[in-house]
Amino acid sequence: MSIKVLVVDDSSFFRRRVSDIINAAPRLEVIDVAVNGKEALEKALSLKPDVITMDIEMPVMDGISAVREIMAKQPTPILMFSSLTHDGAKATLDALEAGALDFLPKKFEDIARNKDEAVALLQQRVQQIASRRTMMRRTPLVSRSPRMLPSSASTSTSTSTSTSTASSTLGASSLNTSARMASNKPADSAIARTSSAAAQTPLQARFRASGKTYQLTAIGTSTGGPVALQRILTQFPRNYPHPILLVQHMPATFTAAFAARLNSLCQITVKEAADGDVLQPGVAYLAPGGMQMMLEGRPSSAKLRIIDGGERMNYKPCVDVTFGSAAKIYHDKVLSVILTGMGADGREGARMLKNAGSTVWAQDEESCVVYGMPQAVAKAGISTENLPLERVAERILVELKRQ
Repeated sequence: MSIKVLVVDDSSFFRRRVSDIINAAPRLEVIDVAVNGKEALEKALSLKPDVITMDIEMPVMDGISAVREIMAKQPTPILMFSSLTHDGAKATLDALEAGALDFLPKKFEDIARNKDEAVALLQQRVQQIASRRTMMRRTPLVSRSPRMLPSSASTSTSTSTSTSTASSTLGASSLNTSARMASNKPADSAIARTSSAAAQTPLQARFRASGKTYQLTAIGTSTGGPVALQRILTQFPRNYPHPILLVQHMPATFTAAFAARLNSLCQITVKEAADGDVLQPGVAYLAPGGMQMMLEGRPSSAKLRIIDGGERMNYKPCVDVTFGSAAKIYHDKVLSVILTGMGADGREGARMLKNAGSTVWAQDEESCVVYGMPQAVAKAGISTENLPLERVAERILVELKRQ
């Protein structure tokens, strides 16, 4: 059975171009096109496509509004097309927050070295997110929509159950306000309170700390990562005990905007990593797009080295590079997590961490947008725990509650 795709764009040239690429794949079929967000919503409801490709800037109804309406009325995997500009980055992040699963640049030459590679990548992305359509349609919207993510004000002291998520109908501005309000509250005992909050959710297994001590947290992710990272980091308290390294596959023009967004929502500080940054507790460092993030020095005074991404590297930034570097500096003192993403980046870096005695966890298949990176780690026997996204932050805080 073919994967039915609705192509949405106000440019007739781009509609034809995308349609031709999609129809060239044996398992893909463009069943219709739409010229604006309003028409996209109408056709999503009537045709029930398996995947929608969506432009952002369109007349009548823009792409972000269309995503929000479609996710409310006919949840469907949506792939956004974006310009690689600062404004394009902010709009794309808004679209992901509204419920879109992934994005690609509108200029295909920005994502591949040649035409054939660009064609294959677009076809692959459509097929990958199509695999989530069944999950999206059977899962309650409240547990899926990023605009209903719990704020740090509520989740630093409670578990992410479906009940608490359902009652947290927060938009982007509400998340920002809640996070800033939370920053004015005492946070010294936030980690310790997590375990007592877990006792209030008898339907979920309670976590136990392993007793290990850590000096660094490292998280790697790709497709679906922006929403996953927001969900996790907004639950971390202001007094998080050590630095956090974040590696998200993302274009160079996007990481500064993404770091700024996370910083506005979180109690911890989030910044785009810069060469020479000295790692500080309670600060998350997001690897810059197009570059590689490495560590040097000693654990007590480790610094970041931001170097050229490298022509031969498939991923810039690369999880393997950062994780491998962390293993050399911090040895057995790293708490690492591989989240949703396409491919196997992170497997070898995670292997180095495990061999050094550090802890490696992975997101579970059910909660991933794409179960590629976590699967690679799990299948290799590297991860010791496979966690649903809604409980990753809780698990981390329980593990660190004695530090």
